[in-house]
Amino acid sequence: MVVSKPQSAEMHIGPGFRIERRVSRPDPLIVKALAEFDTPSVSDLMNRLYSLAPGIHSMTSPTLLIADPAITEKVFPGDNLMVHKSLDIAEPGDVIVVDARASTMTAVLGDLVSTKARHRGIAGFVVDGLVRDLTAIQALGNFPVFARGATPIGPLHRGPGEINYPISVGGVVVQAGDIIIGDADGVVVVPRDIAPELLSRLKDRSATEAAYYAAVARGEFSNDWVDAVLVQNGVSFPRRDGHYDAK
Repeated sequence: MVVSKPQSAEMHIGPGFRIERRVSRPDPLIVKALAEFDTPSVSDLMNRLYSLAPGIHSMTSPTLLIADPAITEKVFPGDNLMVHKSLDIAEPGDVIVVDARASTMTAVLGDLVSTKARHRGIAGFVVDGLVRDLTAIQALGNFPVFARGATPIGPLHRGPGEINYPISVGGVVVQAGDIIIGDADGVVVVPRDIAPELLSRLKDRSATEAAYYAAVARGEFSNDWVDAVLVQNGVSFPRRDGHYDAK
């Protein structure tokens, strides 16, 4: 008797199991300039829609920053075959961004993958999922890893997965070559095609903001703008003299 098995779990070449080596990376000078700005400033000028979910946070040190082009990676939850392969695809200075669908099944990577990545000059990892060997990763000292948390459970290594195709990480679509900025506040994605224009606006805004923050530090500020918004919306409120203002 011939014993057969269902074909539904077979691996198939094509969407879901493929690799793209070609990546259009941003101008390194633009990436370097964007690294001078923190994630709140960058997020504000993209109308707060390009910041990853706050569950994805620094697992290493809040002083370790990333501001680098993305290598994108989609893995099957519980598997990290393509994480290993991405070490051959990424170039020095890239950050590997992993879409693991926020899975809590297993870690996506640990200290061995992180050590190999650092030897290859990779800038760090951003993982929509879990990592492991956290103490050993932190002991590397200068290798930032952002993830949702840690677990001792290791991954399988059989696939499927994709490298350098669009992914969704922390609620934001990421394309290969987009700029990933991460710090103690979280992670922001800067689409590669808007990076020059965004940088120009950040520079224009920085001087004005610096003056405002300096004034606040001296105690020189007014909340009149708050009152104006309240009045505009018909809200009655007491003034300092005890009288009420309303529209």
